[in-house]
Amino acid sequence: MKVLIETSARHIHLTEEHIEALFGSGHKLNYKKELSQPGQFACEERVDIVGAKGTIKNVIILGPARPATQVEVSLTDARALGLTPPVRESGDLDGSAPCKLIGPAGELDLPQGLIAVQRHVHFNLAEAAKIGVRDKQIISVRIDSARPLTFGGVVARLHENFTLAMHIDTDEANACAASGELYGEIIVNS
Repeated sequence: MKVLIETSARHIHLTEEHIEALFGSGHKLNYKKELSQPGQFACEERVDIVGAKGTIKNVIILGPARPATQVEVSLTDARALGLTPPVRESGDLDGSAPCKLIGPAGELDLPQGLIAVQRHVHFNLAEAAKIGVRDKQIISVRIDSARPLTFGGVVARLHENFTLAMHIDTDEANACAASGELYGEIIVNS
């Protein structure tokens, strides 16, 4: 099965409470563009991420609001910030790295929430059933590009509303020379 490869650059998911802390009381996120996963969208809002050694300015917010604030960066970004985030699945934030967020109306000192997201493939239930993949199963994806590469340790994430796509971060995209529309081949590990 072929899968679209999408590069997920640094971004932030915020709770309603943290949206108001950074952008002002009653603030609602402003839609900029739809993302590939249904219901997910890029916002006009941006904030700065501050770590022990540096700052990354103008980091995009993704909507809608979430139950927990999550900051996603590449490991290269993390080094520039002077932070050491764990590589984790989205939502697995216990014991993750701290950071500060600075918005136009306020600042937040997060005791945890910064991660490098584990590479993963979104499957809807029918696609997963077609190739016999279970939720949270570890698979591989082979990418034929100018720098061919097989990514192992890819988490299969299943949901009835997902659109088939693999998400890698900017470090991983650079490693396989990803550019333009790129597809990989899913390899189901036995």
